[in-house]
Amino acid sequence: MRIDKFLNAVNITKRRAVAEDMLAHKVVHINNMPVKKAKEVKIDDIIEIKYLEYSDKFKVLQIPKTKSTPKSVQSEYVTKL
Repeated sequence: MRIDKFLNAVNITKRRAVAEDMLAHKVVHINNMPVKKAKEVKIDDIIEIKYLEYSDKFKVLQIPKTKSTPKSVQSEYVTKL
């Protein structure tokens, strides 16, 4: 699954457009490398989102099969580091 779709599907971002904007401004890194929106996410990847004052890290546990998932099951797909 592409990183922009993944961020939206597991509720890290509210909209895919927000995820695309973050990727365009090189704030999203996978395994310490800045990525473009077409980058495929794999299990065990570490996603880091670098905000101005802090950063969030997530480990990918599994890839969702659907376009969106409920926020209540986010922990099945990613764990916050």
